[in-house]
Amino acid sequence: MTPFIAELIGTMLLILLGDGVVANVVLNDTKGNNSGWMVITTAWGLAVFVGVTVAGPYSGAHLNPAVTIGLAIAGKFAWASVLPYIAAQLIGAGMGAFLVWVMYKDHFNKDNDPAAMLACFCTGPAIRNYTSNITSEIIGAFVLVFTVFYITGAEITPTKIPVGLGSVGAVPVAFLVWVIGLSLGGTTGYAINPARDLAPRIIHALVPIKGKGTSDWAYAWIPVLGPIAGAAIAAFLYLQLH
Repeated sequence: MTPFIAELIGTMLLILLGDGVVANVVLNDTKGNNSGWMVITTAWGLAVFVGVTVAGPYSGAHLNPAVTIGLAIAGKFAWASVLPYIAAQLIGAGMGAFLVWVMYKDHFNKDNDPAAMLACFCTGPAIRNYTSNITSEIIGAFVLVFTVFYITGAEITPTKIPVGLGSVGAVPVAFLVWVIGLSLGGTTGYAINPARDLAPRIIHALVPIKGKGTSDWAYAWIPVLGPIAGAAIAAFLYLQLH
């Protein structure tokens, strides 16, 4: 389990469970059809918990190019490792999205709503206004990365003896992603992660789904550049405050 493999597997699990809940909610004839936004945001938060639990001990569980770049800007991660981490995240996200298609293949074939099919892979705006859309992604990613800088391990002060929380240490970031989804996710679906959106969008374009429609490449740059910009702003502010 190298850092590269950890990021790949962690991101794969994140997308499998995250895109999986969207498929469960929006596709026809699933057990969870129409169960709503609370189900989607809760499962995404728990998906983060699963990914961080697996990858955390080996890679730090970035699972997100915006987090990787933000940590590098803040001097908390080596720039030499940025591209390998992002490559692992993109591959893992693509694998997770492919598994969602495999899992829900019968339901994809029975659905007749191209927008619902696309939503199972990547994000899209509730109201298409690129200026507002990218602003939403910048703000969401800023909250994510800025808060990550302040998540610390449990310890007994002032002796600084660490408290062994094990996988419970993944809980704070899970709550963080959950509240971002509940509070800020209604405009664009809160990608806040370039790999989470780009790689599954590519998978949507590649897999055979009857009547799936386009992959909306005109929008695809927003969930890539927006989160990176938000992460950079968070990192620069963190540096100023420290």
